[in-house]
Amino acid sequence: MTIRIVLADDHPIVREGLVSVLETQPDFEVVGQAGDGAAAVELVAALQPDVVLLDLEMPVLDGVQALRAMRTADPNTRVLVFTAFDTDERIISAVQAGARGYLLKGAPREELFNAIRVVARGGSTLQPIVAARLLERMALPTTFEPLTAREQEVLALLAQGLQNKEIAARLYISERTVKFHVSALLAKLGAGNRTEAVHRARQYHLL
Repeated sequence: MTIRIVLADDHPIVREGLVSVLETQPDFEVVGQAGDGAAAVELVAALQPDVVLLDLEMPVLDGVQALRAMRTADPNTRVLVFTAFDTDERIISAVQAGARGYLLKGAPREELFNAIRVVARGGSTLQPIVAARLLERMALPTTFEPLTAREQEVLALLAQGLQNKEIAARLYISERTVKFHVSALLAKLGAGNRTEAVHRARQYHLL
């Protein structure tokens, strides 16, 4: 079985490199290339490939918008996201839009080949690091007790790496009061330490 692939990436040199790599496999055929999201949507509708290899950062329509449009036109479109972006929001948006796989550029070529074959067969695949990020994000509580204005100030200074004594001096409060606010932040964010609190605050878009 030959797997027909459409590449969507705004960098011509990246597309050329991918074509060279993919066509080392006897069961792969690159049938089309697109340099922006809108062109990718049109190309996929016209060619009906087995797999779309899609970057997320593209002009006209970004990858997620293009993915939604492809899936709206044909819910059976099989898209493997192949991108340099590993932020939680990017991963979740792509998966919610219907991506069957998410692979980071820089992955070994054998991992890319395997992911394409899995997606072509109707399966789903996530690179381990991506799966871990997604599971971590899904495990976060959807609601939590809102932060007070003072807790928000303390959090912002924690994110700058300041210690309690320095925070106390910045906010003109006692070090004991800072400790109280830090404890409250840890409890509200479900964090075990200051570093984790800052990490979770970024995930919640509190910073």
